[in-house]
Amino acid sequence: MAKFILRRFFLLLLTMVLVSIAVFLITEASPGNVARNVLGSFVTPEQEASFLAQMGLDKPVAIRYLYWLLGSDWHASKKTGLPLKRITTKKGFEEWWAVNEDGTLIRWELVGDDLVALVPTGDGKITKHLDNGRWETEEKGVSTFWGVDTKNHVVQWEKGAGKKVWTFIMGSGWMEASGGPREYIPLKKGFIRGDPGVSLRTGRPVARSLFVRLRNSMVLAGIAFVIVMPLALVLGMIAGLKEGSIRDRLLSVGGMIFSVTPEFATGIFLILIMAVWLKLVPGAAVFGEKAPWERPDMLILPVLTLTLVELGYVLRITRASMVEVMRSPFIRTAFLKGLPYWRVVFKHAVRNALMTPITVIMLHVNWLLGGIVIVEVVFGYPGLGKYLLDAALYKDINALEAGAMIMVAVAVGTQLVADIIYTFLNPRIRYS
Repeated sequence: MAKFILRRFFLLLLTMVLVSIAVFLITEASPGNVARNVLGSFVTPEQEASFLAQMGLDKPVAIRYLYWLLGSDWHASKKTGLPLKRITTKKGFEEWWAVNEDGTLIRWELVGDDLVALVPTGDGKITKHLDNGRWETEEKGVSTFWGVDTKNHVVQWEKGAGKKVWTFIMGSGWMEASGGPREYIPLKKGFIRGDPGVSLRTGRPVARSLFVRLRNSMVLAGIAFVIVMPLALVLGMIAGLKEGSIRDRLLSVGGMIFSVTPEFATGIFLILIMAVWLKLVPGAAVFGEKAPWERPDMLILPVLTLTLVELGYVLRITRASMVEVMRSPFIRTAFLKGLPYWRVVFKHAVRNALMTPITVIMLHVNWLLGGIVIVEVVFGYPGLGKYLLDAALYKDINALEAGAMIMVAVAVGTQLVADIIYTFLNPRIRYS
């Protein structure tokens, strides 16, 4: 079993690498312009070029992928010749600083042709002083300097260039300034160190936003899973034990009705009946900064929608598996030996009939986390599926890649759990 789990772990790593490359290439080849998606259709070519450079989107695809996976701080540190360090301020903001030769933190800004160093003091203030001694003269006589700016980039300034740069400031719009860098390297630690970067759409760290959305989806999926799976298994086995009976027909037809009805139709019907007509529960699930469990009344309709959709599908799969097992020769042999009916059912039939439903259930765990985007959109639920949909529409590659990695980990992990459960249901199954 240990060797099997180890093989699955390496399979997980290989799958994550291949999926990450595929998502990166598909996003790159898909139509649309990231700058115009984020900033609007009236952005000028100069502003677009400035945005792409500041986000590092002007670099080759292979370089951007390596930055996303391994981080860019190791490469940027070679450019500056100083170690780089990320700190979290008292207000919760993340800032990158260079570590000076004496151990102090330092960043720079360009004021005219002067290089100004910013050094934090122990009381939380920042002191400034001229640092023009760091300019380096190239072969062509141009003075340049690689350093950390105040926007979490490592940049290359060129003395006397007076390059125009546009910065988007919330509430003020695009602000033009001179003395812009010649090259940008956005700083990040990389996915393998827990830092997939900043969302191009929101400007917030992807890891933080993704954690909140994943938590919300796990709450919704977990409640639906706990309700629907045991209920579907029990009803499916009840229907399969008496094939062709009225009970079987009612459960099968009811399950088919719920499984073929689209999620958005089921959700809208429930909103209309329970929220608008009866006024029993809220018709939307907008939590704001609150956690889902702080407003359990808003979870009722999304959970009920998922329950009805999943109930019919798993019920019919379980029913078909139970019918097949009850027709098996070993079940007939058990009856011919004179074993009691319920002993045959619970000791022999149920354990074998659960093999197929367990596979389906484990596959649907992945769907419950990221594939319930329709339910999340209908109810305004801030979950992982809706987050990935918005990221895809804006070509937000950092958010898309991180979300895809979570989905791959869940998919492979749930299949590993299913394989382990098989060994308890059927002792003949062994892994080595």
